Amino acid sequence: TLVETGQVQGVEALLRWEHPQKGLLAPDAFLDIAEETGLIVPIGEWVIRSACEQNREWLDMGLPPIIVSVNLSQRQLAQLDLFDVIEDALATSQLDPKLLQLEITEGSVRGNFDQIKAVLHDLANLGVNIAIDSFGSGFSSLAQIQHLPLSRLNIDHTFVSEITNDSKDTAIIRSIIATAHNLGLRVVAEGVETERQRSFLKVHGCDFVQGYHFNKPASAEEITKFLQQESARQASGD
Repeated sequence: TLVETGQVQGVEALLRWEHPQKGLLAPDAFLDIAEETGLIVPIGEWVIRSACEQNREWLDMGLPPIIVSVNLSQRQLAQLDLFDVIEDALATSQLDPKLLQLEITEGSVRGNFDQIKAVLHDLANLGVNIAIDSFGSGFSSLAQIQHLPLSRLNIDHTFVSEITNDSKDTAIIRSIIATAHNLGLRVVAEGVETERQRSFLKVHGCDFVQGYHFNKPASAEEITKFLQQESARQASGD
């Protein structure tokens, strides 16, 4: 959500597993196993294709263009045909590359930095957005990630949760926002749950906010209704 106006700018594709015995499982219940076994590669490909197809469906419904974000794991970044998979998904759905955002974590770029940097530059040249996700939760630095073709930086929710207190975390947020802007990156604050947090981030120049203060994880059908309501609200000038 754009912090200045509240206008919806994008959604994030979140993976859930409808287990026959255990019900709906969050990613932390199965993604580690998927990563270890290599299943994350076909799962990730399915997520990319589904996200592009869903965004195309929203456009065909006449809804305003928005960005759909998809998370990439370290194993996916090492996938030899990742570029081809994403290029094909965009072509099949006839989706403008700028309406797809790929999010990577700080941890995923460790170890094979040069190789991953090359892959990300190829994807950026394709036209997709690249974002560093949950910044501040890992061990990389702004000095390192400045060499990656990033367009956005997502501040980890742990810093945002401390905005309600007198904490050093608010100083860290201000510093991250200022430095990221100096690097030409737009800043997203994750995990915004209160109006006080949103107001603080607005005052200090954060570009976008996301979190339960605006919407909770929902199905594609529920998000479709939400986007239709937002489109009608924007059209009426509310």
